[in-house]
Amino acid sequence: MTSIATPTANTTWMWRGHQINYQTAGETGVPVLLIHGFGASVGHWRKNIPVLAENCRCYAIDLIGFGGSAKPTPGSEIEYTFETWAAQVVDFCREIIGSPTILIGNSIGCIVALQAAVTNPEFVTGVALLNCSLRLLHDRKRAEMPLYRRWGAPLLQSILTIPAIGNFFFKQLAQRKVVRNILLQAYHHPEAVSEELIDILMAPAADAGAADVFLKFTAYSWGPLPEDLLPQLSCPAIAIWGAADPWEPIAQGRELMNVSTVDEFIELPDVGHCPQDEAPELVNPVLSNWIGKLASVTC
Repeated sequence: MTSIATPTANTTWMWRGHQINYQTAGETGVPVLLIHGFGASVGHWRKNIPVLAENCRCYAIDLIGFGGSAKPTPGSEIEYTFETWAAQVVDFCREIIGSPTILIGNSIGCIVALQAAVTNPEFVTGVALLNCSLRLLHDRKRAEMPLYRRWGAPLLQSILTIPAIGNFFFKQLAQRKVVRNILLQAYHHPEAVSEELIDILMAPAADAGAADVFLKFTAYSWGPLPEDLLPQLSCPAIAIWGAADPWEPIAQGRELMNVSTVDEFIELPDVGHCPQDEAPELVNPVLSNWIGKLASVTC
């Protein structure tokens, strides 16, 4: 008999004095933790949780600063870095899940998963990477950029640190029409950009501190790169890539994932940056089969 696959209502966990939002579904099987991308939340996994939870204990977490989680002041209260988010994930595996866990990430959530797997391998039994962030604006990659991007990106980042300009920029972005247009770039199939999806992404933007977190991350051009972390993995890993992603080109993704620690690279034609939401009918079977294989090995 399969477990109940309906996600619970949002649940909270206190981490380092801050409230963290998460969801869970499924009562039996191996544990799996879903980690969203930049600006997203647990709601971005709404099409995956019920399916995955049929055969595993499925969790989805809002990284601190995003979704329904607390958004403490950058710098004075917390540093928004991949090391911080990885520590949050590891502590969640330790305190809430209570056992080593399979991590599944999308976009920057992949970097968080990789960082957690490298720093605390005892808590991670596998990593699935969905359109992993290539971190193309990282300081170490600027020398490879065209001149206009090499200098333009740091200039824009610097300008956005001016509070009045940064807050104005955030307010312009946090509008329904703008969010829809951004999603229409990221998703290959426009019909996947639903009003529900826009609601999910816009709701946290109204929270106190949301603008500060957004602006802090836009200036974050250092920290770990996926090419640094991938060779250090000691657990099984797969990569799933929407081939129509305009932000993380599949050619670079395929080259990046061509390392011995990645067992398989799965290309999804005509799918964009968020394959778990745009094409769950393709992603869910791949993830379910892979989780099943890992479970058969670890049990």
